[in-house]
Amino acid sequence: MDRRRFLVAASGGAAALAAPSLVRAQGSGPIKIGEINSYTAQPAFLKPYRQGWELALEQVNAGGGVLGRKIETIFRDDAGKPEDAVRHAGDLINAEKVDLLSGGFLSNVGLALTDFALQNKRLYAASEPLSDALVWAKGNRYTFRLRPSTYMQAAMLVEEAAKLKARKWALVAPNYEYGQSSIKWFKELLKKARPDVEFVAEQYPALGRIDAGATVQALEASKPEAIFNVTFAVDLTNLVRQGNTRGLFEGRDVVSMLTGEPEYLDPLGAETPTGWIVTGYPHADLATPEHVKFRDAYKAKYNDYPRLGSVVGFDTMNSIAAALAKAGTTDNEKLIDAMEGLKFPSAFGSAEYRAIDHQSTLGAFVGKTALKDGKGVMVDWRYADGAKYLPSDDVVKTMRPAG
Repeated sequence: MDRRRFLVAASGGAAALAAPSLVRAQGSGPIKIGEINSYTAQPAFLKPYRQGWELALEQVNAGGGVLGRKIETIFRDDAGKPEDAVRHAGDLINAEKVDLLSGGFLSNVGLALTDFALQNKRLYAASEPLSDALVWAKGNRYTFRLRPSTYMQAAMLVEEAAKLKARKWALVAPNYEYGQSSIKWFKELLKKARPDVEFVAEQYPALGRIDAGATVQALEASKPEAIFNVTFAVDLTNLVRQGNTRGLFEGRDVVSMLTGEPEYLDPLGAETPTGWIVTGYPHADLATPEHVKFRDAYKAKYNDYPRLGSVVGFDTMNSIAAALAKAGTTDNEKLIDAMEGLKFPSAFGSAEYRAIDHQSTLGAFVGKTALKDGKGVMVDWRYADGAKYLPSDDVVKTMRPAG
């Protein structure tokens, strides 16, 4: 009888926002997930992220857990440092005996964990790092990624940018992997869509330490007709404040990655520039059944509205639970096999981890910034299905190493 296991799973698993479970226990004790993230370095995103994760965890365990076992999460803070993330990963695997690793916010941290996963042959479910290298140039069997990548979000924004009359573009991004990757793909994809465009300036301020006055001055000096911005958090706030003061955005189109996320709109308040084309999350207006169920549960638990980090944490946890249920085991290699092609529940609807590159098809919202009651909001938005903004299998094969 010990060899027999009966998996209870709804077809596809994506209709419910909680993972299925086994009728009887497999093994003993909780299933352990080691979750590593930059909690103190990026609290605006990662406090909601952890709350979303814990909401999903609570729902899964209330339903009996997975494989007849409860799930336990052991959280570690990497403080935004790749070396700390790797040290925590080693401790979680060797001392805490976790069954898999998850998390990551900054792209350089995510890439360090990706390499750790490969070297140690241990599953790493990356939640937030956006660098395409995570699943392409540095991709490996052991790493999966939830969020739409720099390539995907650049492709979504280029679709709108190509419609603008602007020909001369200036670009600004934080000087690390995420910023460099975002600029690379935006330039390449926009040039393909609009061969007449030219890029007249590029600014790469240090992450979290932007000299906003000097950056704005340099962008203005290039006399662009449009600006592509990739800064976020405090860098974005400072850039917008100086840009508003010095008139940088007047009469210019601005296309901006991540700016429509509540984590970054909320601090701008009444200073929010209007009419920017952005990726983001219109939490108040999204009325799909999956999202309403998630939003109501989140508000009931935390007496607050969800941020995009809340969705990412919630969806990452649920996708892991769905993979465990599909695999029917915590065996590392079988878990990876289960995640390839896995359809999993999301607050935005059904999504899937592609077998060819382990990139999720979770999408993003594209719209424009506006002011409402003294706060920044997204308007004229649409959901961009991630599956439609990914390269073909043949192209992926040229970018991803064998195996």
